[in-house]
Amino acid sequence: MPRIKFDLGELQAFVVTAEKSSFRLAADALFLSAPALSRRVERLESALGVRLLERTTRSVELTAVGQEFLHEARSALAGLDLAVQRVSDQVHLRRGRVTVACIPSVASHVLPRVLRAFAVAQPEVQVHVMDESARHVLDAVMQGAADFGLSFTGSQESALRFEALTRERYVLAMPHSHRWAKRKEIAWAELAGQRLVSVSRDSANRLLLDQATADLANPPVAWYECNHVAGALALVEGGLGLAVLPQLALPPEHSVVCGVPLIDPDLWRTLGLLQRRDRILGPAAEALRQRVLQLHATA
Repeated sequence: MPRIKFDLGELQAFVVTAEKSSFRLAADALFLSAPALSRRVERLESALGVRLLERTTRSVELTAVGQEFLHEARSALAGLDLAVQRVSDQVHLRRGRVTVACIPSVASHVLPRVLRAFAVAQPEVQVHVMDESARHVLDAVMQGAADFGLSFTGSQESALRFEALTRERYVLAMPHSHRWAKRKEIAWAELAGQRLVSVSRDSANRLLLDQATADLANPPVAWYECNHVAGALALVEGGLGLAVLPQLALPPEHSVVCGVPLIDPDLWRTLGLLQRRDRILGPAAEALRQRVLQLHATA
């Protein structure tokens, strides 16, 4: 089927002329001369291969085909106006949707501060937070399900840009009532014989911990394992053991659990913003990304 070519100006000229039933009135409405307007309508009719308007010395009337085409042309122009408005809304951040993938500790203790400021500046933009494990965050960003991610893994992925935000230390989580709770620091070797609560071996946190304790003469033993940090914290609160966790995983001013830094070796992780190198963010997503970067630049 041959492709019919005409431009928006020609379609608009036809619709206004049909509505005004006058080339002169339509030309005035579109700030055109009557001959220029007439040429636009003629080019549209030529492209369609059919006459849309019947011209007389006193009036302009629609043909049967023109009457039917007018309905479709109006719908097309209205749809285009709506599409342009939606794009304009997104550019000016009046509406939109952003999907952020992040590890649970970030969703609980970092993202709320960012989203509060973002909601004030862009109240009509919706935000979907995918709070998942580090592996799932990485997959969501790689597969395009998330605009960007916040995690501590992914810096080795060549397809991703990893922008470091902050470093956090691993601490030994324990009840405030524990005899070590007032300590400034604790050596890993002191954990020998202690009952530990650990995240499962599927966790990226567990991999870091196993690497840190691999060279210890008497490494600590995990008596309890949980799939998520929240579960490990609950067991620590219940007095079932101690847990090695990133500082960010401990809620601020926690009423039951505190964290003491571990040394020999010190263990840190770097939280970063993950984005596919080939992905250009939309205005709303870019605005939220900038909010994240600004928060940590001033922290």
